[in-house]
Amino acid sequence: MSKKLRAVVVLIALAAAFSVPGPTAPLDQEKRTCTGDPDVDWNAQIKSCTALIASREESARNRAVAYVNRANAYQGEDDLDRAIADYDEAIRLDPKYALAYNNRSAAYNDKGDHDRAVADAAKAIELDPKLPLAFVSRGNAYFAKDDYDLAIADFNEAIRLDPRYALAYNNRGGAYHAKGDLDRAIADYSEAIRLDPKQARAYKNRGNAYRAKGDLDRAKADYEAANRLKPPETTP
Repeated sequence: MSKKLRAVVVLIALAAAFSVPGPTAPLDQEKRTCTGDPDVDWNAQIKSCTALIASREESARNRAVAYVNRANAYQGEDDLDRAIADYDEAIRLDPKYALAYNNRSAAYNDKGDHDRAVADAAKAIELDPKLPLAFVSRGNAYFAKDDYDLAIADFNEAIRLDPRYALAYNNRGGAYHAKGDLDRAIADYSEAIRLDPKQARAYKNRGNAYRAKGDLDRAKADYEAANRLKPPETTP
């Protein structure tokens, strides 16, 4: 189990949405490109988000969304300092923007500043106690600090809020694995795979748990499944 629960994986669920009045809204094409979603080319997103940020026709809220989505793109490119600067601007424009705090938490976690990551995720939870993503972000930061019981408590809450949250199961499995509870880890990885059969990370993590138990045949099968879903040179 990798000690670094990469924020970019979480970002799949973290794209922010614009308020678009209608099909003829200004910069409508830029809004379709500036998504914060990893399925859209990061460089194209940076360009479109920058145009939205520079526009005087956009509301403060829409510019805050553009900052968050451009930050997601910078984070996807591992440019964490620019990502954090953009999350800062989004929060300046909208101090109650829970998602901006949550995503900045993930960026701080990737930088190794786990205390700030915990603080930002806690602020996101304060602003939106029903945001399961924020509990996962704080759980990831606790995990990085080796506070596995606190991490598990946060992953538990994320799962309570969203019982189909595959990533929360995968990450809770990682915390159980770190505590040496391999059976619970395997159960959580298996549930993550059931909910999201294309999650290569969960297969790889379950393979590691099986290998730690000495079950090399099952470990090999899971590694092969992970490699079919994602080539080994790009598997995190």
